[in-house]
Amino acid sequence: MTQISSFGTTDDGHDVAQITIGSDQLTVNILTLGGVLNDVRLTGIAWPLTLGSSEVAAYEGRMSSFGSLMGPVINRIKGCSAKIDGQVFTFEKHHSGDLTQHSGSTGMHRQIWSIADHGPGFVVLKLALVDGLGGFPGNREIELRYAVQQATISMTVQATTDAPTPFNPANHSYWSLDPTVGFSGQTFQLQADNYSQPDENLMPTGQILPVAGSQYDFRSGVIMAGDTSQFFDFNLCMSNHKRPLSPVATLTGKQGVRMKMATTECGLQVYDGGTIHAPGYGTHHGAHYGAYAALALEAQSWPGSLAHAHFPDIILRPSNQYEQITSWTFSREGLR
Repeated sequence: MTQISSFGTTDDGHDVAQITIGSDQLTVNILTLGGVLNDVRLTGIAWPLTLGSSEVAAYEGRMSSFGSLMGPVINRIKGCSAKIDGQVFTFEKHHSGDLTQHSGSTGMHRQIWSIADHGPGFVVLKLALVDGLGGFPGNREIELRYAVQQATISMTVQATTDAPTPFNPANHSYWSLDPTVGFSGQTFQLQADNYSQPDENLMPTGQILPVAGSQYDFRSGVIMAGDTSQFFDFNLCMSNHKRPLSPVATLTGKQGVRMKMATTECGLQVYDGGTIHAPGYGTHHGAHYGAYAALALEAQSWPGSLAHAHFPDIILRPSNQYEQITSWTFSREGLR
């Protein structure tokens, strides 16, 4: 199934389309604004599995990151600058300090993508980023493909550039698998032996530390508190390079709904949603979203790569093509 409908109009007059794709097991809504993964519904389950809204205003406002493909560089860039082949490039400063966050106000999550192709169970979106937008070099062409097969969503991102440029995108969906918002009591398991040590500003120090003996050891599964007693906004290091599509994480709700995540990426940013504050918007859950409403699991290369040469390289060059594949598989075994 593939259906295309109007989702509304942005403040500056651009039309936003909603594309519905799915199977007999899973239905997914995608927006041309930000490439947003707007809604995920598992057949037989009466509640949404990801945070979202039916309003364009939400995605132009405080929900701009919810389900978006963030980039060209997700996460934080320390000092709002980077040196590429001897030349220094400066990026937009975030209001919280001397950093660039999610590529600033011109990031991919703020752009209207075009529908390049669609068919039974899939849609392909395209976006062109011009040289200098947000301070980032290169004319870049990005393709985003979502497909649904049985109970799996797969996302493929490809990109090219005509000049060396940083490129490290990630889907920024918030996942909550129970009927009410929040992830308290849900079980999170992740195959990662190391993590990037964060400093007081959540910037990677450059040190890679073992998860063993730390609060970041999820290898055997951890029941999440989903409140101020735990704090998560950091990168787990699953490898030091891209890999073939590999299982990495599992989130299981208290009522038995399960999501298994796989990716080609070497890092996973885990964010507890502690700063979510999105009042005034209609939501899929029928309740306003606040702190700890859901867990963000952002597959990407290691944040801090522009500042630490020993981290995986995120510079995309004209001779190469970027590709990321990330997938989410849902089940309801043991549902009670």
